[in-house]
Amino acid sequence: MINWIWAVIVLAVLFGLAFVFRAAGAAATGNKPYFRDMPFAVAFGYVFAAAAIAGGVWLWFVPGAVFFRWAVQFFVAAAIAAFIFRLAGRKVGTEATKKAFRHMPLTASFGLLTILIYALISVFAGLLAPYGQSEVVGAVNLLPGGDVANGGDPAHPLGTDQIGRDLLSRLLYGAQNTVGIAFATTCLAFFLGGSFGFLAATIGGWFDNILSRIVDVLMAIPSLIFALLLMTIASAWAGSQQWQLTLYMIVIIAVIDSTRVFRLARAVGQNIVVMDYIEAAKLRGEGLPYLIFKEILPNATAPLLAEFGLRFCFVFLTIAALSFLGVGIQPPLADWGTMVRDLAQFINFAAFSPLAAALPLMAAGAIALLTVAVNFVVDWMLQRSSGLKE
Repeated sequence: MINWIWAVIVLAVLFGLAFVFRAAGAAATGNKPYFRDMPFAVAFGYVFAAAAIAGGVWLWFVPGAVFFRWAVQFFVAAAIAAFIFRLAGRKVGTEATKKAFRHMPLTASFGLLTILIYALISVFAGLLAPYGQSEVVGAVNLLPGGDVANGGDPAHPLGTDQIGRDLLSRLLYGAQNTVGIAFATTCLAFFLGGSFGFLAATIGGWFDNILSRIVDVLMAIPSLIFALLLMTIASAWAGSQQWQLTLYMIVIIAVIDSTRVFRLARAVGQNIVVMDYIEAAKLRGEGLPYLIFKEILPNATAPLLAEFGLRFCFVFLTIAALSFLGVGIQPPLADWGTMVRDLAQFINFAAFSPLAAALPLMAAGAIALLTVAVNFVVDWMLQRSSGLKE
């Protein structure tokens, strides 16, 4: 109750300061239109931003605000890295890429840089990781930081888990497994959904009706619950064959997500098949493969690419959620969703090492960071394809 009272008091103070700010600005500038016609919401926004900056400066010097300082440092470092990456892209590459980087917002630059880093880690995880992803290398539950006095080990900067596996190595291999499997699943979902969607739009009739009704039934079931149900059944089929369970997971998630791709591909395809050049191609006697791959697909690339980014995020999060629930990527393979669940115990060691409490958040943060980066790039691609200018 006391917290609510303090929240109301702070809000009332901010409202009062916003009123004073607008009145003082109008008086100081001789009642010029900028302050005279300023909406109260804009004045409140200025005051709130100033209060947030002041609060951030104060919080920076609070001894216990370790995570806040880390977050600010990461944000500043990410902004600088994105700016340098965009600047380098304007100088190096083809004319097309240089032009793209010249018109690229900083958020898209950050997204591309993050995706590139994730891709490199996924490909070269075996070279970057100091140990194997399932290799038991040391004492159990070593705290991160490498300080022997606080229960760490310099050979394991992020510590070890409950059975003695190096967490830095598992975090790197988790990128290879989680991102790689999500990418393969998204490609399969687009192959299935895009192919059947274009076929339904081109052929139409009973074929379109049957596919559309099947897709409607599949989309009526919540995707995560449906995937969890099917993965539980697949676990019984796979038995001890973990690779087989991973294959089942790829197929199940791809089929479930292909329904969304089908709806988009069918809608885009129906808008294209009525065009004059499609009719001209039919009159020339062109077959169905030519119509789909030479006429429809090139004109549907932009929305499908944007949807690919969004689908990748949803597939990525679904795999992490299934792994967190214990039916996704199975041990000994490293996976970020499983790591979030297994490393939750390290929160109890926050008094000894703030980094220990951050261990569960590292895997979760890796998931969130890639999701945000992909969405930044997708937003930029949508803006480019729509022809809108900033």
